[in-house]
Amino acid sequence: MTYRLLVAGLLVLGISCAKNPFTGKSTLALVPDSEIFPSSFQQYNQFLTENKVIKGTKDAQRVTDVGMKIKAAAEKWLNANGYQGYLKDYKWEYNLVDSKDVNAWCMPGGKIVFYTGILPICKDDAGMATVMGHEVAHALLNHGQQRMSAGLLQQLGAAGVGAAVGNKSAETQQIAMTAYGVTTQYGGMLPFSRKHESEADKIGLTLMAIAGYNPDTAVGFWQRMAANSGGKAQPEFLSTHPSNETRIADIKNLIPQSKAEAKKFGVAFK
Repeated sequence: MTYRLLVAGLLVLGISCAKNPFTGKSTLALVPDSEIFPSSFQQYNQFLTENKVIKGTKDAQRVTDVGMKIKAAAEKWLNANGYQGYLKDYKWEYNLVDSKDVNAWCMPGGKIVFYTGILPICKDDAGMATVMGHEVAHALLNHGQQRMSAGLLQQLGAAGVGAAVGNKSAETQQIAMTAYGVTTQYGGMLPFSRKHESEADKIGLTLMAIAGYNPDTAVGFWQRMAANSGGKAQPEFLSTHPSNETRIADIKNLIPQSKAEAKKFGVAFK
């Protein structure tokens, strides 16, 4: 049984990958967008009904305006690189939600929420574009699809471990499953998530630059985010996100590349 599970897993890996235009890499795609997007849209609409959505204010309009500019930047990049129509199934929507949480997120298919709590950290449109570029990049990089696929593989592996020790004592089975869970979480899933965050930072910088927002301002935003955390961040290896120090250093290194990419579209910065 263990052998059959392993073979099945390898076959899935072999036929269920998709190449992402922004990274040029093949990524896990065990669940197609045709299944993910409708579920995402339904969950997003449900969230909006259960939370206070702010409409008609200057801040709400800013969220939409910045979002539209970032989306247009993504379309420019995709069209220029031979990916016309790549976004045809995306249903972009931008909403400001009343919450003290310092957060924003984007669901697969382009459904975006900004919490009012993050607006003071954004400070201005450029700060908002830093966040919007990052969140839109998550959607464009199909990170939701990849996380779901990785979760399915983790479950497959757990089934394999369970089968391998099925005839052992209950204590041995518990030790084996605990070891598998710890190894895959800290050696696989968390680094996988941190990689996604770094990818979204990179592509997000490019998108905000193409949209006309100076990527230099992204450093200030993340410095403000770091200050807001009050130094309470957990160690990087225990987190789904890079440390503040790692993120800021990486962004500083990525800024020249994002400016060079924007220049191809006639957008120049000092």
